[in-house]
Amino acid sequence: MPDRLVLLGSKGGPAIRPGGPSPTSMLLDLSGRRIVVDCGLGVTRGLVEAGMALRELDLIFITHLHSDHVLELGPLIHTAWAAGLNNPVTVYGPVGTSALWNGFLISLAYDIEKRIEDEGRPVLSDLVTVKEFGPGIVAELDDFTVTALRVDHPPVTDCFALKFEVAGRTVAFSSDTTYFPPLADFARGADLLVHEAMLPEGIDRLVARTGNGARLREHLVASHTFAADAGRIASAAGVARLALNHLIPADDPDFDESHWRAALAETFSGELIVGRDGLVIPL
Repeated sequence: MPDRLVLLGSKGGPAIRPGGPSPTSMLLDLSGRRIVVDCGLGVTRGLVEAGMALRELDLIFITHLHSDHVLELGPLIHTAWAAGLNNPVTVYGPVGTSALWNGFLISLAYDIEKRIEDEGRPVLSDLVTVKEFGPGIVAELDDFTVTALRVDHPPVTDCFALKFEVAGRTVAFSSDTTYFPPLADFARGADLLVHEAMLPEGIDRLVARTGNGARLREHLVASHTFAADAGRIASAAGVARLALNHLIPADDPDFDESHWRAALAETFSGELIVGRDGLVIPL
């Protein structure tokens, strides 16, 4: 299994539109482990289309509890279980992840109980362990280490960038954040930095389509990173490759890859990858 990152869902925000991309989720194949990072709507289908058998589900990391990052956490695990999953799954997430999972189990209790009784499936709750984390080392698994950095994504307090290190290689994820200079130190020298990005010229059109007017605009500007600033973080970190993900806007026909590249032309000179659903990035 080659080391790779697959961007399963590349848009920021929970809305989906005809023919458009899905909210945030990623598959990180690293050092023989299959790692799901965030579980926005569409993650299950995305994993299957990326060639992963759902019964291989093993490790899940959640950066924060906004719906576009967790809405399909429970359904992913349940669907994998219905597809033959019988090995342990560990979910790492911020405080509140256990309550989210337990609430899902309650909501699907009838179906789960019937499938255990009728189909002889293992007890789903026994297969899943949720480990809640804060800043610092999140996990040390086999030969790799996962570290978390609290980033600035108001009003969410427990929102974390993640860094995966194995055999001298590093992959870092910004999570959702406003421009946050400490992230450059966190991602220093990473082989790949995956950073959220927003086009300032796209905000007006997005607000007009979505509603909420001034309130939504205030949230976007206060809580997310303009594309040029993502380039500044990557340059300060000295990373060779930068992948833009959680794009805002991601499904506006007036904006294409050229707009993202133009936005970073003066702030990042390394290899720039503009995210899209299903994009495979070799590591």
